[in-house]
Amino acid sequence: MTVSRPYIFIWTIVGLSLTIGANFVPVYVISSPLQWMSAGITAYPLGFKCQIGAVLLVSCLGGRTAGVLTQVFYILLGLLWLKIFNDGGGIEYLQKPAFGYLLAFVPGSWVCGQLAFKRSPKLEYLGLSCLCGLLTIHLFGLIYLILFALINWQQVDRFNLLDAIAEYSIYPLISQLVLACAATSISFVLRRVMFY
Repeated sequence: MTVSRPYIFIWTIVGLSLTIGANFVPVYVISSPLQWMSAGITAYPLGFKCQIGAVLLVSCLGGRTAGVLTQVFYILLGLLWLKIFNDGGGIEYLQKPAFGYLLAFVPGSWVCGQLAFKRSPKLEYLGLSCLCGLLTIHLFGLIYLILFALINWQQVDRFNLLDAIAEYSIYPLISQLVLACAATSISFVLRRVMFY
């Protein structure tokens, strides 16, 4: 499917708003339905944000170009102007190990958007595109962590590569898979409603 320039522009603006806004929305899990009658519905924060879900959703709805442009603008805004990243922003964010995962949003959104528009918008294809986008983000993030550890091995105090891998890739993976499923479902419904 060929995507027109106005369409790409609209989805880039929407995607930028979603990505920035999702960074301020934490991911919660609710208590088991078996406990609802006795203890009520309780929400537990997982300590992560909905940002990955927004990246994947925009790529599934806007395609690879809109997804990539959204993430490039997001990174530039965070580095040069606004404090919209998890720990603030600014050019000094380049020195944080988590920055590799932000950079990985660009290839991750490209992979997700490319696969989402390669075939008809069936649920399984959109799910596969979100999963591949998420895995691409983690792959590039891990490469950045390894390079960060190799380059800064003497300068960074108490940086442990295995701890960083656990913190940035292993611990958030379950919630990010849930967000990928949510992005898949939402994009499936919206693409049916918008007839593309």
